[in-house]
Amino acid sequence: MGYGIVAEVGEVLVKLLSENMVPDVILSPNNIGLCSPEEHGDLNLGVFLFDIEESEEVVTQGMVSKGLRRQTYPSVFLDLYYMVTAYSGSDLKFRAGEEQKILGKVIQVFRDYSVLSEQMFGEGVSFPARIELQKLEQYEKIRMWNFSNIPYKVSLFYRVGPIEITSAKVKEVARVTDVAFTVQEQKR
Repeated sequence: MGYGIVAEVGEVLVKLLSENMVPDVILSPNNIGLCSPEEHGDLNLGVFLFDIEESEEVVTQGMVSKGLRRQTYPSVFLDLYYMVTAYSGSDLKFRAGEEQKILGKVIQVFRDYSVLSEQMFGEGVSFPARIELQKLEQYEKIRMWNFSNIPYKVSLFYRVGPIEITSAKVKEVARVTDVAFTVQEQKR
């Protein structure tokens, strides 16, 4: 898959949450989206890509053959890291409970659908990516919540990967297609 897969993974996560949370926990699919915790607008659930790293699980080396005369450079496999935060517009006395209910449902959905299959993305994707809840220390979570004038909110942290980005660089190669051998007898 090309470079657009990074954006597609976020869209698939939002779609998965919408299909499983609306209307039971969140009223409208328009209330779930990709956003920074700093700019969540009227969303009740925000999914924020906060880091991208090269995957340690999958390492590719060497050229990939594409027919007899072409090779591409190896793909890069990535792990995408997301922060998922709930925002309630309820009255103050109901807000914390509603946000906790939303986060609980997110945990359930991502556990039930912990593998993003090829069918979720369409053509060109040749991997199943896993969704895994991350175990972070409290100080790490607070450090990542580096948004001025916004108080810390309990959030969930997930890793999604490995995600493949194929190389667009192609190399033309000449293959050996015919071999001829000649045997001569030596005179002594």
